[in-house]
Amino acid sequence: LNCCEGDVLFLLDSSGSVSSYEHSRMLTFLSELLLPFSLGEDQVRVGLLQVGTRPRLEFGFDTHSTQSGLQGALRSIKPLRGDTNTVEALRMAKEWVLRPEAANGARPGLPRVLVWLTDGVKPGDVIGPMAELREEGVAVLVVSTGHGNYQVLRKVVTPPVENHLYFVDIDDMSIITEDLRDAIIEIIRAERIQVRDVSSNSAVLQWRPVLTGLTGYYEVRFGPLPTGGPGGDEGGVNETSPSTSGSDYQRLTQSADSSTARLTGLKPDTTYTAKLTPKSNEQAFNALSVTFTTKPEVLSPAVVTVSESGQTSVRVSWGPLQPEMVTSYYIEYSGLPRGKLHAVTVGRTQNSTLLRDLQPDTTYLVTVSAQHTSGKEKAMSVKVCTQEVTPALADLQLTTVGSNSVQVDWKGSVAGLRGYWLTWEGQHSSVPGQRSSLYLPPDSLSTRLTHLPPLARVCVSPIYRTARGEGLCCTAQFHSG
Repeated sequence: LNCCEGDVLFLLDSSGSVSSYEHSRMLTFLSELLLPFSLGEDQVRVGLLQVGTRPRLEFGFDTHSTQSGLQGALRSIKPLRGDTNTVEALRMAKEWVLRPEAANGARPGLPRVLVWLTDGVKPGDVIGPMAELREEGVAVLVVSTGHGNYQVLRKVVTPPVENHLYFVDIDDMSIITEDLRDAIIEIIRAERIQVRDVSSNSAVLQWRPVLTGLTGYYEVRFGPLPTGGPGGDEGGVNETSPSTSGSDYQRLTQSADSSTARLTGLKPDTTYTAKLTPKSNEQAFNALSVTFTTKPEVLSPAVVTVSESGQTSVRVSWGPLQPEMVTSYYIEYSGLPRGKLHAVTVGRTQNSTLLRDLQPDTTYLVTVSAQHTSGKEKAMSVKVCTQEVTPALADLQLTTVGSNSVQVDWKGSVAGLRGYWLTWEGQHSSVPGQRSSLYLPPDSLSTRLTHLPPLARVCVSPIYRTARGEGLCCTAQFHSG
């Protein structure tokens, strides 16, 4: 499996409660579990810590870089016997084996996983130490061959419990091998190569540098995925690469200090495979491959929007901007239903224009057309509305009538008027914010208000079809005596 990069420490219970047969079955299980993984400094590293009266590190992360060495070590491990001193083993794991700063410890910046294989008998006070490991970023998984202490074990694993806690009989451990391996892979999967900035005709291949400080270069081969080959989502990584040796494939090289390559000349809505091979005479590296699908061809304009709408002007914008594909844009607009047709032409680098000298409160049909270098034309239409003219109230006068009434007079009667809105409230009312209001028809130019509170503030605003115009306000002055 050339998929992963991380440090995995196995905590193996080999105390007196575990028989020699059970110990042997656990080691066989580990052998099958780990066999598919690629080992090494830029791959997966494995350590094993046995739990007994005095826990012992059988081998650390830097010990085995080949499967043959690891498998041989697993076959030669003997049980420790004695008490189940899991707490001391966890202290060793936290302060030494899984600590990135420690000598021969875990690698900084990479996933760390602790897999605890136990018979579930007297696990000890492990909840606190396990919580400390999780707080430091260590993922904790548990395999129990017993069926006790469920509440303790479910508290120590990293969520989700259903993926990271396994109860299985000692003779049936093989049935969880694949599920446990998948759970570990999910944690230590390496994002060593990915595709970003995918468009209809280009993409950027990005990888984590491995040739830094070495002489060499990166070879990139890419081309359409052969018909019938494995598909892939955008940015999906394959562990094995389809053949990239056909004539449809392109090849490019990047220097040893590079971490990206731009793939150009791609076809829209097409699945591609790209293979990255680090080349160096000083060290051998595995090739990495990825499949991705380019986006469907999008011809501008694909979207037209409206902004800055005023009484006599409106801004029309469109996208995406494709100056390398478009020669010019042509904008036509006319008032509905049968207004005069106007037109304006703008350059290929422009994605908006302000339409001026329009009629207020009018709906226009605007069509943006693009002439593409390929000879294709693309057009999109949108309806836009200019704002209604809403003149302010011209004049307002209050005439006191008696001790609590006023005659209200104003000037108006402009085109499009729908009525007037009157409001009044006392500035020293016993109920702060209490306001009265009244609607009057458009032919009204006066009204009389009675029973007003002292220092009542009276406001009149004109009402139009789409908005309320700016009004005027006056304060009623009542004289005693």
